[in-house]
Amino acid sequence: MSLNLVPFVSVDHMMRIVTLTGVETFLRDLAAYIEADFRRWESFDKTPRVAAHSDSGVIELMPTSDGETYSFKYVNGHPENTRSGRQTVTAFGVLADVATGYPVLMSEMTILTALRTAATSALTTKVLAPRGADTVAIIGNGAQSEFQALAFHALMGIRKFRLYDIDPSATERLIANLLGKGFSMQACTSAQEAVLGAQIITTVTADKRYATILSDNMVAEGVHINAVGGDCPGKTELARDVLLRSDIFVEYPPQTRIEGEIQQLDPDHPVTEFWQVLTGHAPGRVSNQQITIFDSVGFATEDFSALRYLRDRVSATGLCTPLDMLADPDEPRDLYGMILRSAANTPPREMATAAS
Repeated sequence: MSLNLVPFVSVDHMMRIVTLTGVETFLRDLAAYIEADFRRWESFDKTPRVAAHSDSGVIELMPTSDGETYSFKYVNGHPENTRSGRQTVTAFGVLADVATGYPVLMSEMTILTALRTAATSALTTKVLAPRGADTVAIIGNGAQSEFQALAFHALMGIRKFRLYDIDPSATERLIANLLGKGFSMQACTSAQEAVLGAQIITTVTADKRYATILSDNMVAEGVHINAVGGDCPGKTELARDVLLRSDIFVEYPPQTRIEGEIQQLDPDHPVTEFWQVLTGHAPGRVSNQQITIFDSVGFATEDFSALRYLRDRVSATGLCTPLDMLADPDEPRDLYGMILRSAANTPPREMATAAS
């Protein structure tokens, strides 16, 4: 491919790649890439995401690098967007070569972020959940919910789901979308009902506020909780007392202490970084009575993994559009000359139209 061209994965390309790969295969393979990068955590440059907050939401940049490849993601979170027919979360990302600084892939990441978030949830749950867990409560049945259910099935074989959303139509849509998968899906009338009999609880709500989706009396001994929805300052889902009873696992503490459930706790409250569990540097679940929480806010290395996996899928499928994105003059120092040559080749009629 010419130096000026960068492969771009559009929304249509992404849907076709996922369809050709198979959603559950995509999730399993993506989880393997995420796990591999967690296991080499110390090789990454890490920084909390750069966030621009407003009354209506947040816009964020999420960069990281392993010294050879660099990535960043642009992502927003605007809970009120659904009222105007827009997504709560949209995103795009770039993968680049550190040695040259040239981008090697650009992609939509609205769909890809949903997939990587679900793959991360299932990966951490597989490691931290009680042995024999077979039922998941999903509280918050918005755009992320189907991906969460499919990831739990893909990585753990789970088929039983208890579902709740303050909007019953969201739960109805979730059930309809997963019809024919062989899942047992129980629509519940409250979060309290949803958690009954569930060994795994996933909260994935969108409200940008301090909320109590799970109160202390709703959380039994031995459960694992994926707290996915709380991902910015002032936005939480769990009662503080639940946190105090639990062992808490996080991605990158400097970011999670600002954005995650643990923003409710003292700055020095003990937490365990998930990569340490994978590499044997720290214990995960140690008893059947232990409550474990993955305080998931989403970290840049997971997007790096997702873009790295996508690059390999693009190589296999060819599903991308070459974008003429980078100036590539014959002489690298003669950028202005490139414009002059373009002007010389522009038809007079086109020049006259532009001038008028």
